[in-house]
Amino acid sequence: MAGGIGSRFWPLSRKKLPKQFLDFYGTGSSLLQQTYERYKKIVDKENIYIVTNIEYTDLVKKQLADIQPKQILSEPTRRNTAPCMAWATYHIHAKNPEASIIFTPADHLIVKEDEFVSDINKGLQFVDTYERLLCIGIRPHRPETRYGYIQVGDCDKENFYHVKTFTEKPEPELAEIFVESGEFYWNAGIFLGKTRTIIETFHKHAPELANCFEAFNSNGLYDADKEAELINSYFPACPNESIEYGLLEKTENAYIMTCDFGWSDLGTWSTYYDSLPKDENGNARQKKKVMLYDCKNCFAGTRQDGKIIVMQGLENYLVADTEKVLLICPKEDTNMLRKIINDTQVKMGEEFI
Repeated sequence: MAGGIGSRFWPLSRKKLPKQFLDFYGTGSSLLQQTYERYKKIVDKENIYIVTNIEYTDLVKKQLADIQPKQILSEPTRRNTAPCMAWATYHIHAKNPEASIIFTPADHLIVKEDEFVSDINKGLQFVDTYERLLCIGIRPHRPETRYGYIQVGDCDKENFYHVKTFTEKPEPELAEIFVESGEFYWNAGIFLGKTRTIIETFHKHAPELANCFEAFNSNGLYDADKEAELINSYFPACPNESIEYGLLEKTENAYIMTCDFGWSDLGTWSTYYDSLPKDENGNARQKKKVMLYDCKNCFAGTRQDGKIIVMQGLENYLVADTEKVLLICPKEDTNMLRKIINDTQVKMGEEFI
């Protein structure tokens, strides 16, 4: 899933070049490219599909040169994760009714890749054998308010539990209770299931969404023109819902596999800062020229090779410099950042967003 704008990473992530297409760690690979290479260790590259917004189709082709055009599903409009997953499921099911699918965002950081590959393969075996919908849950290391949580119920198999509840981004006090209880895991946003199981669940719990794709059952999906016509007709009518709200919260067939493979959702500047090495004062730098004096717990970075950043006397601040925007603000104030983005769009123009 690579169609998001990544607005919480503005101004580094912008509409024309969102975060999944950026190299955040100076490795020479974007988050999308890293995700693609990671999953090539699990499935054949011919079986990897990229669902993105039509605006980013050329970016996907450029960054993943060995992907065939038929492996890119280009959404005509943004409709959240449930329609995205429904389209991919119906599309793949038409090609192979026995297929199992791994749904994953394209912008995650995975530190322990060998453990990740092992866990995902165990998850595939689980959904193949028992025909259940499987969520990946990460053992929480701190009370985190920026992630969703999944509460485990009864244990079904080792590390596999029935899902009891989903909770989105709790308040700090509730997050502390979640972590202390030992019953809650971070929702990694990675889901597995057989195509027929997912389609049956859509029909039962999300019929409005399923009806948008029923035409796929009687039309040739191997004809790209026919599929494009169907998607342009039906996709904009899909409800704008997440897969958790639209499907998983409603079914009794949702399970969770508990994992700890060094996962981070790079959804905000704060999570990016958390993933970076720090100096003795808790400061993190992008791999550019940065000079800090009497600063604590700050992030500083620039995308411009010919510029240095000099900061003095700041604490818990973010300084992000791009070609068109210089952002200086408190690192944790995501609500204010949202207002800044909206104001910039209205007052300064779309070119800066």
